Amino acid sequence: MEQYDARVDAYIAKAAPFAKPILEHIREVVHKASPLITETVKWGMPFFDYKGPVCMMASFKQHLGFGFWKSSRLNDPEGYLQGSDEEAAAGSFGRIEKMEDLPPDEAMIGFILQVIALNESGIKEPKKAAPAKAELPIPDDFNQMLSSNTTALGYFVDFSPSKKREYLEWFAEAKSDDTRQKRMEQALEWISEGKSRHWKYQK
Repeated sequence: MEQYDARVDAYIAKAAPFAKPILEHIREVVHKASPLITETVKWGMPFFDYKGPVCMMASFKQHLGFGFWKSSRLNDPEGYLQGSDEEAAAGSFGRIEKMEDLPPDEAMIGFILQVIALNESGIKEPKKAAPAKAELPIPDDFNQMLSSNTTALGYFVDFSPSKKREYLEWFAEAKSDDTRQKRMEQALEWISEGKSRHWKYQK
């Protein structure tokens, strides 16, 4: 990618009059921080990259947003940064309506260099664990069916939570009581054989 991107020029040109000098200033400071940074446009907004996203800016009708990736890992002794990493697109400095809403150039350059160092290190942001799904209760009628088949009950008790959930969700998705009953009967047969996935291929 090129250091400068004509799409960013076009983006600034279309911005509201109050926003243009602020966007130009941000762009100037970013490139002043490092000649290694290149420009691109993602999701319709200007991004500044070096071995991954460094920061981005966005212009709205009455304010701007300027945000850093990995902002939670940046050293910020003066407390300039706001919000979480997930809110980076909304801006790390809140609503920017005038030049004075930006931190000093030196602080911005410091943050940029920190992100560059993080990207250089190759350290990936830890993936957030997906929230655990709540355990589904076993319907009373299926519980009775299991209780009457000790082989199936033994297998079902040993199934992992995800395997149990597969069956219970399959029952819950039935469009009629008749279909649900047939699914439970079929499930009982499969479970008694220690099977957990055949139902995925059944209507």
